[in-house]
Amino acid sequence: MEKTVLVPVAQGIEEMEAITIIDVLRRAGARVIVASVDDLSVKAARGIEFKADMLIKECLDRSFDLIVLPGGIPGADNLKNSKDLADLLKKQAAQNKLYGAICASPAVVLHPLGLVTPGAVTCHPAFADQIDGGTVQNKNVVVDGHCITSKGAGTALEFALTLVQQLFDDKVLADVKGGLAL
Repeated sequence: MEKTVLVPVAQGIEEMEAITIIDVLRRAGARVIVASVDDLSVKAARGIEFKADMLIKECLDRSFDLIVLPGGIPGADNLKNSKDLADLLKKQAAQNKLYGAICASPAVVLHPLGLVTPGAVTCHPAFADQIDGGTVQNKNVVVDGHCITSKGAGTALEFALTLVQQLFDDKVLADVKGGLAL
């Protein structure tokens, strides 16, 4: 059964996180939709430009097995400002489906929506003090129920592989790791 994943992006997103997540999930066989909250042409935090598949407003009536947010600043702030994305994330959580975020996005996007607390969570250390009422852990990746969070660009591959592990069986995970020569 094909898994469908939404990766929302915005201007100023952390490109290493976004591309690693997209690449690894596609290697696993997921149908990954990259949807921008602002413009199809995205200029990431380090100046790399890429094109989204569609706009986030085109995703409102779709169902996803996973919604996963890259981080970066100002990317996470731009994701936070999207009402359409907030609606999608709240719906995903209400349906007990997987969602996740890395870097600044657990604190900047998920926390204000009430999607990481109470519960275990991690994020970039510079944003940990913005999460109140939760258990911020000093770990690369934290899985708490349907919420998967990670620290930042340096943990992007581990995070992406954890997402594969949550969506697929051990064989798919082993195949992806083998293809990456891990």
